[in-house]
Amino acid sequence: MCGRFDSAGEADDFNNWARDGSSPLFQTSVMIMAVPFRLMLFVPVTAFLISCSKPVETRESPVVVTKPTIETVDPRPVIACFGDSLSAGYGLEPGKSFPDVLQQLIDAKGYQFRVANYGVSGDTTTDGVERLSTVISTGPKIVVLEFGGNDGLRGLPVASTSRNMATMVEGFQSNGAKVLLAGMSLPRNYGPEYISSFERVYVDIAKRYQLVRIPFLLEGVGGNPTLTQPDGIHPTAEGARIVAGTVMRYLEPLLQ
Repeated sequence: MCGRFDSAGEADDFNNWARDGSSPLFQTSVMIMAVPFRLMLFVPVTAFLISCSKPVETRESPVVVTKPTIETVDPRPVIACFGDSLSAGYGLEPGKSFPDVLQQLIDAKGYQFRVANYGVSGDTTTDGVERLSTVISTGPKIVVLEFGGNDGLRGLPVASTSRNMATMVEGFQSNGAKVLLAGMSLPRNYGPEYISSFERVYVDIAKRYQLVRIPFLLEGVGGNPTLTQPDGIHPTAEGARIVAGTVMRYLEPLLQ
């Protein structure tokens, strides 16, 4: 059992030892109490002042000099492939579109030109006119103009397609670019009359503006199930290589 405690919480035995002075604890307590109270305050205060008086060592962080990043600008003149999904490489892995292969053919022959791909899937000639100023601002020297397929597949008026093509050709020529016109056709189920008037747009534009014209961009590919994707229109990777070869045949005289 525990001993009794007084109102201060001290045990009775401790109180008895304190009265007769017989407890070693009492003697020790007296010695501790003999230390002047002011001295007890002086010691920690002095220690605090000493610690504060020590100079704080600071380490300067090393200065790191970062060299400015210099962007490498390709000085080669630009060939802009400006068109729709056929230029964009719809359904193909990156690096497999006909403009990508065209760059490889140009490099292999030692021509110093850079091919830039400005193809956007689904674009009509109207969309091309809206993007015209953006492409002109890049300063291309040659433009492979590949538009009209979506106009024809949607059955848009041929007159509208012709006007838009003329606007784009004039825009590029007025800014010093040569235009290579990529001719297109349509699936036979669109009817001979519409197909004929559609194909005639490219013939007339080329004649009016004295352009080099590819009669049919998808020559040897269009309608071939082994060279087109399941939709029967867009080339496979192998089909895109054939298209690039076709473009190269008509483009090379302009490179010289």
